[in-house]
Amino acid sequence: MAKILNVCISEYKGIQKHPVDEAELRVDHGIVGDAHAGSWHRQVSLLATESVAKVQANIDFPLKPGDFAENILTEGICLYELPVGTRLRLGADVTAEVTQIGKECHNDCAIRKAAGDCVMPREGIFVKVLTPGMLYPGDEIEVLS
Repeated sequence: MAKILNVCISEYKGIQKHPVDEAELRVDHGIVGDAHAGSWHRQVSLLATESVAKVQANIDFPLKPGDFAENILTEGICLYELPVGTRLRLGADVTAEVTQIGKECHNDCAIRKAAGDCVMPREGIFVKVLTPGMLYPGDEIEVLS
């Protein structure tokens, strides 16, 4: 079973995200209160804890949820193998569609500087919100199509 381990936001661009107890997702917006939300194709970012573990194995300081600027840290699903267009159910109500796999990493990426690697450009995904709702750590993730 795939699940959400953490939901993270940042109030300002350029800072790492931090975990929150709940998040409201809106159609054509993303997570309410997150600086990266908006009416574009990269509304919400997801990264698997399994991907984070690859980086963690090569460094001597702990990585925290949100360190890679991910909104949703997952477990039990290989996100980067999902094709663009895949629809997901996140929690009880939210549906989202994969719009992008990976991204270009900017040169001043704090985690790349600290850890020597950033996994988000290779294994993170982005989705747009199709159906609104609330998300909580522990919620299930289901691949719909």
